[in-house]
Amino acid sequence: MKLMKSLVIIATIIAVAPLASVYAEDAFTISTDQIYGHKAGMALTFDVIRPTENANGVGLLYMVSGGWVSRYFDLERAMSDSGNQRGRFSSLVDRGYTLFMVRHGSSPYFKVPDAVKDVRRALRYIRYHAADFGVDPERLGVFGGSAGGHLSLMLGTTSDNGDSDSKDPISRTPARVAAVVAYFPPVDLRKSVGPSDRFPALDFDPDLAASISPILHVTADDPPTLLVHGDKDTLVPLSNSERIHAAFEAVNVVSHLIVLEGAGHGFRGEHGSQAAAALTDWFDRYLLRQSTE
Repeated sequence: MKLMKSLVIIATIIAVAPLASVYAEDAFTISTDQIYGHKAGMALTFDVIRPTENANGVGLLYMVSGGWVSRYFDLERAMSDSGNQRGRFSSLVDRGYTLFMVRHGSSPYFKVPDAVKDVRRALRYIRYHAADFGVDPERLGVFGGSAGGHLSLMLGTTSDNGDSDSKDPISRTPARVAAVVAYFPPVDLRKSVGPSDRFPALDFDPDLAASISPILHVTADDPPTLLVHGDKDTLVPLSNSERIHAAFEAVNVVSHLIVLEGAGHGFRGEHGSQAAAALTDWFDRYLLRQSTE
């Protein structure tokens, strides 16, 4: 009996531990390691940055992904006064947005289709628990760059209403966002699949490539989508954003493509400032302002 009591106490501590990991500043709080699922004996997590004042009820999912590797970084340190990520995210938090830093299973063990499934699960979880996070499930946006841009587009172009037959309430929850911003995203993986020393996440069954190529899933009900790409990008050529922008326009989806002259893969300096301003304006227009109309 004592052993069972001890196990229950330990299990309870483990269950609430993510909620207890909170870092507070005047302008925001951070809740780390929120568990949205499990696989391969590991937890799938995201972190949350919530404004302490002027919260606008809008949630933004940031795809923590580069080369479909979702690296862990100390968000508390990143958001400190000396952190190099503070300016990147604090401007959104200052405007009242709640940020969800979503991580997925990384290569080389997990591949691109796995990452897509993971972030879709995270979206369902956030929608299901929206009230707990103080956000409106109908006013969620998603953004990311490169692989993160690809995942953002996948969430935008492959919306669904959930599996009504599932016993899991998360699986029954719709996977749907209301706005997308993608920086320099790959949009068609059909010719990229195969063994790769640089991007092992691309080594998966070629028959799955079409299902995770957002260019093939554009439909008229897709959310407003902003694309930002540099014309000197040699890793993911500008043609990727041009193609999917044209596809959006062909079915009358609200879309805009910003081409940054001289920018390569990754925005720095003035290019970074321009991209960040465009992202904020897009979410303000399609997520924030609609709440006051």
